[in-house]
Amino acid sequence: MEATADAVDAAVRAAHAARGPLADRGRRAALLRRAAALLEADADRVVATADAETALGAARLTGELARTAYQLHSFADQVDEGAFLDVRIDHPDPGLTPPRPDLRRYKIPLGVVAVYAAGNFPLAFSVPGGDTASALAAGCPVVVKAHPDHPATSERCAALLRRAATEAGLPADTVVLVHGFGAGLDLVRHPLVAAAGFTGSVRGGRALHDAAAARPHPIPFHGELGSLNPVVVTEAAAAERAEEIGTGLAGSTTLGTGQFCVKPGLVLVPDGAAGDRLLAALTAAAGATGPGTMLAHRMRDAFLSGVRERTQLPDVQAPLAPDSEDGGHTVGAAVLTVPAARLATAGPHDLLLEECFGPVTVVARCTGDDEAAAVLARIPGTLSATLQLSTAEGAGTDPAGRGARLLAAVTPLAGRVVVNGWPTGVAVAPAQHHGGPYPASTSTATSVGATAVERWLRPVAYQDTPQALLPPELRDANPLGLPRRVDGRAEGAQAAP
Repeated sequence: MEATADAVDAAVRAAHAARGPLADRGRRAALLRRAAALLEADADRVVATADAETALGAARLTGELARTAYQLHSFADQVDEGAFLDVRIDHPDPGLTPPRPDLRRYKIPLGVVAVYAAGNFPLAFSVPGGDTASALAAGCPVVVKAHPDHPATSERCAALLRRAATEAGLPADTVVLVHGFGAGLDLVRHPLVAAAGFTGSVRGGRALHDAAAARPHPIPFHGELGSLNPVVVTEAAAAERAEEIGTGLAGSTTLGTGQFCVKPGLVLVPDGAAGDRLLAALTAAAGATGPGTMLAHRMRDAFLSGVRERTQLPDVQAPLAPDSEDGGHTVGAAVLTVPAARLATAGPHDLLLEECFGPVTVVARCTGDDEAAAVLARIPGTLSATLQLSTAEGAGTDPAGRGARLLAAVTPLAGRVVVNGWPTGVAVAPAQHHGGPYPASTSTATSVGATAVERWLRPVAYQDTPQALLPPELRDANPLGLPRRVDGRAEGAQAAP
């Protein structure tokens, strides 16, 4: 049932009222751990519900549930540690020019966060996913707008999170769920919503981003949108292991029926015999994958029309076309090829520089380094960029320095650079970054990894404030035992050599 404007208002106000209890870090950590435990205990029913709505398969969804639980545990550990509060204390020093007063700085939660669930990850990027987990870790109540393709899964997960909240001594409305397209707009425009997180299409994300910016009081909108995720294969790498690269590329392109946000959508390969071998291996392995089910009929239709539109461009060939003759439920993989020169300048082939959601990749044949560089210069911001280098190039012993030059060329394009691997499979780790220049995302933040919590915090500094009035986090005695920097020196966990 779609939420009315009044229902969205009630949901936001209920979440807003939970801010006070959620300020207790011990209860926040308990909530996150209890949510993970409840998801794991209800795994069979959660997976079955998600599979019935998405056809992603029990194996894939079981792995996604484990990832989701791990994210919740990871953020609970962060809450316990407290380093994300970034406590900094500078004692007064009248001898400096200008004199320094007593300054104490830490980070506080923004307020209610609107989370927009993703279609392709009904768990890890939806109701119990990374946006929700990181917002709760920051101390922000959450109102989640359910994705229309898995409403029952959203309801089940929301019920588990609300139960976890009450068992941790927090209001159930620490997490609230709403449904409906109109609810999404009402949510981002609500005056008590302080920030938003989104994973989805460029069109949908940009509409919400613009609505967030158009408010009388604009709010941060952290959107993960479309991404091409280019791959560059050097001539030496192709000569060294063309078949291995082609097979690996096929696996990455078809994983999850090509419905991962870091699916490789464009591959620059050398024109010649080694490139031919790579293309043959890619086509054979992708064709052998067999048909897969996409998340929704509209996505399947958009994929087929997108491939068809691309194959109608001059000089675009399809050594592997998407098989879709099973009555309309599944699609096979597609491989397209094009001379790289067609992409080096603006024109109708710019369509090939846009994401086509589904199991397809475009192989651009490059006649040399200059042509590859010209194409890279035209690729929009992306979540990932992958380099396939030879042994010498990867070790930095290539006299031409191609490895270093390519690394420098793709770094401005992407939030994550992969060397001799594949971008699908985004590890949840403190050093992870899942974001990139627009249109990959609308901010410089990450939606995966420990630093995702920073999106929902803002710094505040207290100057010459008496100890008795300071928050406990900023008092000299450090009653909460937090890691911090005092007069430039690390204390607590940060002080380890």
